[in-house]
Amino acid sequence: MCKLLAACISSHMHCLKRFWAVILVIVAVLSLPACSVRQHLLRQAVDELSQQSVEEEDIGLAREASAFYLKVSEALLRSLPQHMGLAQSVTSGLTQYAYAFLSLEADRVESHNLQQAQVLRERAARMFERAKNQGMRALMLNDPGLSKSLASSSANTPLPLQPHAIGLAYWTAAAWGGQISLSTDSPEVVADLPAAAALAHKAWLANPAYGEGALASLMGTLELARPGGSRERALRYFDQAIEVSQGQTPGPWVAKAEGWAVDQQDRQAYETWLHRAIQVSSGRRDLSSQIMRERAQWLLSQVDTIF
Repeated sequence: MCKLLAACISSHMHCLKRFWAVILVIVAVLSLPACSVRQHLLRQAVDELSQQSVEEEDIGLAREASAFYLKVSEALLRSLPQHMGLAQSVTSGLTQYAYAFLSLEADRVESHNLQQAQVLRERAARMFERAKNQGMRALMLNDPGLSKSLASSSANTPLPLQPHAIGLAYWTAAAWGGQISLSTDSPEVVADLPAAAALAHKAWLANPAYGEGALASLMGTLELARPGGSRERALRYFDQAIEVSQGQTPGPWVAKAEGWAVDQQDRQAYETWLHRAIQVSSGRRDLSSQIMRERAQWLLSQVDTIF
């Protein structure tokens, strides 16, 4: 047991050493005069940083560590605005922070502190907007015609994205949707819903199975949110998300319960799907599953206020 623990600690420390080694290299490169060599070295270091993916299952520790990582990554993105991997890392990090640590916390505290809930939601909306802006900036630098394409996609069949842009498009659309959901009193923000849905659709056309059903879940949520959206189509998206993940990730179950079951006021389905999310999350230790498990448990505690 001690040897196993030592091996785990050693592996974790090795990952941390690699992370800090890359950070030190980046700091050294940034101190060089601006030139093509500096850009080349910086890109190599950022490529290495983007590949560092140490999974943290403790929600509290992830929250404390993410702020530093996001600030460093945003600073680097200003030097390499077209780096799709870094842009995706920044956009996804900001989006997850806004959702997991601000928006969901606002829901939990609202019953006993309405003012604090409002402050958290306003901060979450700004964080979602920040993530959306970072993502759109990188996407448009790589595809200058994207904005026009999104504006006209309602009248034409949208073209799918290139494979390297799918992940960034997913996180950008998710952030956009998050901002809109928290800005219902701002008509100019809500008016962007068709563009957010169009961006998600372009990514979905390119890879419907992206993110173990996460993209299909997002499509279902956006379909329910948009004026004139099809309930039947939304249900197909949610079912596709569950099929893609073989029902073994909690996110699609939670999304289907929060989206379709609430929309249809189907309490039995709502409870069944949330219990399923809790069940499948019990065997997973990744951070996303832990967050979804907490969300499902909280939603079940609110069932009498929802139905």
